[in-house]
Amino acid sequence: MAPITEHPRVNLRPGAQIVPFALGRVVERPPMVKRHDSPAMPFALGRAVAPAARDAVTPIPPRADHRPAAGHDPAPGLPAVAGQAGTPVAGRGEPPTAPRRRPRPDKATRRRLRRRVRVAGVAIDPMTESEVVDHVVAALKRGEGGHLVTPNVDISRTVARDPRARRFVERADLAVADGMPLVWAARLLGTPLPGRVTGADLIWSLSEAAAFYRHPVYLLGGPRGTAAQAARELVDRHPKLVIAGVGTPPYGFEDDPESYARVRDAVIAAAPRLVFVGLGFPRQERLIASLRRDLPGTWFVGCGSAIAFAAGTVRRAPAWMRRGGLEWIFRLTREPGRLARRYLVDDLPYALRLLTVSLVRGLFS
Repeated sequence: MAPITEHPRVNLRPGAQIVPFALGRVVERPPMVKRHDSPAMPFALGRAVAPAARDAVTPIPPRADHRPAAGHDPAPGLPAVAGQAGTPVAGRGEPPTAPRRRPRPDKATRRRLRRRVRVAGVAIDPMTESEVVDHVVAALKRGEGGHLVTPNVDISRTVARDPRARRFVERADLAVADGMPLVWAARLLGTPLPGRVTGADLIWSLSEAAAFYRHPVYLLGGPRGTAAQAARELVDRHPKLVIAGVGTPPYGFEDDPESYARVRDAVIAAAPRLVFVGLGFPRQERLIASLRRDLPGTWFVGCGSAIAFAAGTVRRAPAWMRRGGLEWIFRLTREPGRLARRYLVDDLPYALRLLTVSLVRGLFS
């Protein structure tokens, strides 16, 4: 049996405490300091800091002021930002201005964004017509505006070849399918949509909700007199509807700065809460993007021919043709000169390719 080794005697100061062995040695702990004896000493990395050392901490130098002296212009090419060169700064006693933030979407909006279905390169919200109306009404109650776009085959074809047009659709707050080929393609991809939601239907359902909540409505688009006729038809069905104004811009108004400014100023002066813009894609989206900066609490609906449908100047297809995706045939027979090339040369081949690609992806994904 191995002999027991005695540890050397350790001399301890009065008041010291003995702590357990660490690496074979007795560790001496310094005497505890009571609160009423002396001020508390902060510990840094397990060591006590003496009061003298604590009071000798080097102060942090103030932040340097990089603003130029009086009489000097800001550096060229730099934006004028509050607190930087070129802009006045709040007084010494004034609190700093907090940056303006966009409101955080509510739970329903975040859930809807997660459920978006991508068809033909366009993110579409899987919502019914009543859900769209509820979403717009809830946003208006919160004082929030938005942009509603209704993609169809023609818009999808334009978006596929025009990056600027694609940005209009991607930045929209709501995008619902206004074409049965998009609904069929989503079904083939295994991400079905609840159905088709057209601008021609939304102009009636949203106007009904606007009449109930007394939200002023503005109609912009169509041939001369069409918007006024549509307003009369809407008021006849919903007598409490408030019409803030109507407008029928001439063709090519967006190329004339004076005409464009007149149309834009008229809408801003009317201060509507709901605006239907039927100028065709993407002209209506360009105007909407410009108006949203001045009317942040207004909802804009790019509705295409919906104003003409509401006015009765253009007849809609029967319900059974709309459900079966045959509305384009009805419209082609009514306006062959204007729609033959669009439907037969451009949209029909694109729709066939879209359905074929969606079928293949749905089978092998």
